[in-house]
Amino acid sequence: MVIADRTLTVEVIAALRYWPDVIWSGQKNPPDPVDLTVLPPFFNEVLGELPWWNPDWKVREVEPGLPVEIDTGRQSGPSRFTEVSVPGTVGSSDGESLPFVAKVGFAGDQLTRFQAKMGDVVLGPAVAPAGQLEPHPFATVLTGLMDLRGIPVKAMARETARSMSTIHMLGSGRHNPEPLLVEEIARVLGMSEADVRVIAGLDDDRRR
Repeated sequence: MVIADRTLTVEVIAALRYWPDVIWSGQKNPPDPVDLTVLPPFFNEVLGELPWWNPDWKVREVEPGLPVEIDTGRQSGPSRFTEVSVPGTVGSSDGESLPFVAKVGFAGDQLTRFQAKMGDVVLGPAVAPAGQLEPHPFATVLTGLMDLRGIPVKAMARETARSMSTIHMLGSGRHNPEPLLVEEIARVLGMSEADVRVIAGLDDDRRR
């Protein structure tokens, strides 16, 4: 499954961007409603491409998502990409149901990341061959941000006081991001540490 090749429809983008709790903040009138029923078929289509997904389970319903918008610092063209977590319910034909959360990342109309959690199980597209560890999803975002800012591996290594091999492994997904390194990378990228922690999938204990 190649996520980067998937283009989102206008209806799906509108549903992913429907955040009434955020949009309504500070406004007298609620936002116009959006058709969220386009999301379950979209999620089921994406999940159906996972070779290990049981097609007997379907996303039944969803709720408005919770967004995280991140400024990439790009000087021209789209300067933001969006990650949104969409809660809902997944059920099987025999009546079982479980809580479901889909984490969707997109830039413009291009899907850049998809991860789902069904109950306590986290699901995502496989990249590595069977029997090999999956590359950390932070790798793709990090290399993209470095490219947008014109930061070569050598400069990132110098500014974070790490070896070039460490940055190479981080950029290929063979090295998992850890809190101190994420803090240093955020500084070099000119982004907030909180935003980079979210992208890296790190729990922020300070906000608990």
